[in-house]
Amino acid sequence: MNKLKLTKLCSIFNQNGLSASVEGDDRVVHAVNTLQDACEGEISFLSNPKYVQAATETKASAVIVKEGINLPTDMSVIRCSDPYAGVAVAIIKLHGHRKHPAWGRNENAQIDPRAQIGADPSIAPGATLAADVSIGDRCVIYPGCFIGQGATLGHDCVLFPNVVIYDHSVLGNRVTIHSGSVVGQDGLGYAPVDKKWIKIPQVGRAVIDDDVEIGANCAIDRATLGETRIGAGTKFGNLIVIGHGATVGPDCMFVGFVGIAGSASVGKHVTLAGRAGVTGHVSVGDDVTAGTQTTIASDIEAGSTVMGFPAGPASQWRRTVVALPKLPEMLKQVKDLQRQLRELRERLDATE
Repeated sequence: MNKLKLTKLCSIFNQNGLSASVEGDDRVVHAVNTLQDACEGEISFLSNPKYVQAATETKASAVIVKEGINLPTDMSVIRCSDPYAGVAVAIIKLHGHRKHPAWGRNENAQIDPRAQIGADPSIAPGATLAADVSIGDRCVIYPGCFIGQGATLGHDCVLFPNVVIYDHSVLGNRVTIHSGSVVGQDGLGYAPVDKKWIKIPQVGRAVIDDDVEIGANCAIDRATLGETRIGAGTKFGNLIVIGHGATVGPDCMFVGFVGIAGSASVGKHVTLAGRAGVTGHVSVGDDVTAGTQTTIASDIEAGSTVMGFPAGPASQWRRTVVALPKLPEMLKQVKDLQRQLRELRERLDATE
């Protein structure tokens, strides 16, 4: 367990480009925890001002906060330009990254003699590597994983239990895939012939670039022709579906239940909130943010923030949501006005 004084932690923040300084006692911390659960010897953080009350009541030894948030003067705080980034650095320094088992090349793993394995592997019992698989150095393959014929993994990849990599799929360096996810399965490719569906062989591949992390139970189709590609640095939550031939740019963030239909194109640094969806053959520009349950059914310009179904400007959708509960009363008012207008016309007609 690592222990650091707050001044040392501040120094580490500054080395990582975060402006930070200590206020109060220079205490020693050994762990990071939530405001509600933290105790003596732990540090917490506050990035949203609405949780100030929780920060004043915490039992943490210190709290990471930004400028402009007032906390009791007897508390030890680290003033940080970005508390959320600061707590990420603190977790890495105090807790470190997950440690993986060192299986080596376990004798109970099913490894085809034609597979090429890099230096310092950790391949668990129950993993299966087919012919012509190529795996880089220091890869970790957990039990139940299957890597199909001709698939390629770069260096420092981690496949958690029961991940399936279909034949000829390509993973770059430092790719992490969590349990139950599948890369390179057949896409939804069927031709309608005489009211029947005829399968179109999926002869393309799926490509995952460097530094991608894929959550649990995700599915990334291989392309019918060409490739499905996930750009470098992109991060997926759980239960993400990427259709055949879709392209996702670098450094995107997809929250749980996001779906991208076949042949859609998503630019770089796009954020799709939970249950957002993109329909087929649609283009989403760079730096787009889509809110929860947004349905993107037409092209979206770069830099847009959209919400709703179909997607539109977020500000317009918020006004729509606010207006929706008022619609029944507004409808009643319209009907009353129509009735009053009709009665007025009838009286006018009677006087003529």
